[in-house]
Amino acid sequence: MDTSTLFSLDGRVALVTGGSRGIGRMIAEGLLQQGARVYITARKAEACDAAAAELSAYGPCVSLPADVSTTTGIADLVARLVEREPVLDILVNNAGAAWGAPIDEFPESGWDKVMDVNLKAPFFLTQALLPQLRAATRTRPAKVINIASIDGISPNPWETYSYHASKAGIIHLTKKMALRLAPEGIVVSAIAPGAFASDMNRAARDQADEVVAGIPARRIGEPEDMAAAAIYLASRAGDYVVGSTLVVDGGVAYARG
Repeated sequence: MDTSTLFSLDGRVALVTGGSRGIGRMIAEGLLQQGARVYITARKAEACDAAAAELSAYGPCVSLPADVSTTTGIADLVARLVEREPVLDILVNNAGAAWGAPIDEFPESGWDKVMDVNLKAPFFLTQALLPQLRAATRTRPAKVINIASIDGISPNPWETYSYHASKAGIIHLTKKMALRLAPEGIVVSAIAPGAFASDMNRAARDQADEVVAGIPARRIGEPEDMAAAAIYLASRAGDYVVGSTLVVDGGVAYARG
């Protein structure tokens, strides 16, 4: 047993969707620091390019702006990635969206937008990249990591109906994809984050003192917490973790009951 290499990602190629900010950026930085070559994608090209330039301080990081909420956007992203990389070792399906409105007013547009990004995109992007993921399995298992949420495990008090449903869905989809793809050497798992400061979780970012009161660990999640979870699942250390959702929330989901 050589534990010194358990968490190494040397020579591996990764794609992180929604990698320009928030949890996606935390994960991208962690993968880079462990030796991976990382491609990040986000809908806003300027932000994606700027983030990749900054992340390049930690290792080779390339910006591939795209809108993964549509199959056309996915096809364009995959075409540009495959031009550069015939093999993909790690896919992190992190791009996400949220929408809140009272139940009597919740719009179909808010439902569809969230479902397209949070649930539809991870499936069809993984599907489109299966040839590249299968190519990676010649040397070691390829990894697909879906980013869920503790709101898919236990509801929060906000009226974010499509968000809750999409995150519960991605947890179950992870199990189904894992069972189908594990025999081919593609390991699918998920991470369910709790409170991490980001543009999506403005409460954790702007009202940390109030949020911390509801967290058993008594702190907001830090970038290292999210990076560590992703590195674990992406590396040799996580090769036998199939279909599981790793909860990284300081105990909130269990405190909710």
